[in-house]
Amino acid sequence: MPLLSLVQAVNDALRLEMRRDPDLVVLGEDVGRLGGVFRATSGLQEEFGPERVVDTPLSEGGILGAAIGMALYGLKPVPEIQFADFLFPAMDQLVNELAKLRYRSGGQYTAPMVVRAPYGGGVKGGLYHSQSPEALFIHTAGLKVVVPSSPYDAKGLLLAALRQPDPILFFEPKRLYRSHRQEVPEEDYTLELGRAQVVRSGQALTVIAWGAMLHEAMTAAEQAQALGIGCELIDLRTLWPLDIACIEESVRKTGRALIVHEAPRTCGLGAELAALIQERCFLSLEAPVKRVTGWDTPFPYALEKDYLPLAPRILHGIQETVAFQA
Repeated sequence: MPLLSLVQAVNDALRLEMRRDPDLVVLGEDVGRLGGVFRATSGLQEEFGPERVVDTPLSEGGILGAAIGMALYGLKPVPEIQFADFLFPAMDQLVNELAKLRYRSGGQYTAPMVVRAPYGGGVKGGLYHSQSPEALFIHTAGLKVVVPSSPYDAKGLLLAALRQPDPILFFEPKRLYRSHRQEVPEEDYTLELGRAQVVRSGQALTVIAWGAMLHEAMTAAEQAQALGIGCELIDLRTLWPLDIACIEESVRKTGRALIVHEAPRTCGLGAELAALIQERCFLSLEAPVKRVTGWDTPFPYALEKDYLPLAPRILHGIQETVAFQA
């Protein structure tokens, strides 16, 4: 099997699906001749032509508005938003139109679309290129939200997303685009959406993470193991719909839970996860549910490493949660 980076796995998935489905159209700023600002669509216009790999004006609302029209007329658009932060100029199209099309039409219309967007910090992008807005879209009924944490997952989850009949936000952790390589099958395969993965087994504590923070949590879990603390680590993969059964089973076993995300703490997905764990596992809990997150500030440039919940801060949270005594 070839060793691929995450961005190469995304490119491979798009190429395979464009060969399989002639209705699939990629569009966005610089996705054609340039191959995207991160080169995720490199080579696609050369193979499939400018009618299927479309360079658009710099207008996120226009990109998503055009993609909605394409979807309603039977195409399968895959718009790329250069950075997840730039979804905000298209909020009306995304939240008020795309997410509600099936509901408002009584099921007469669907909008099959995968909106790809690099997201998160860790690459010195500053406050306009480093945000993690996933909670805003999880809050929006009608949208699914997917975040891969590895090249293998990126290809399998993206291929699965491209075959869904409804809109999906596919957030790609740009910090992971080229940070490591992994064996990825050349052939077509999919991973089930809505299914989390237990990537490390343990008895003392359940750690829940996704995207780039999964790797920080893994480092912290390995350091905790050296201290005699066995952490069970869950990669959500699909943030919504949520695999609550996987979380519930793990927390009932360990009795403790810690949630990691780089988005701001207040009203982040960690708050919803904590509430769900409390509702479903209250009698099994031996400590309060812990959150290790970004701060409630704009994403900084110079203090990026202080903002992100990196392994040392996660390890401290693990130790605090395990040491808790009622």
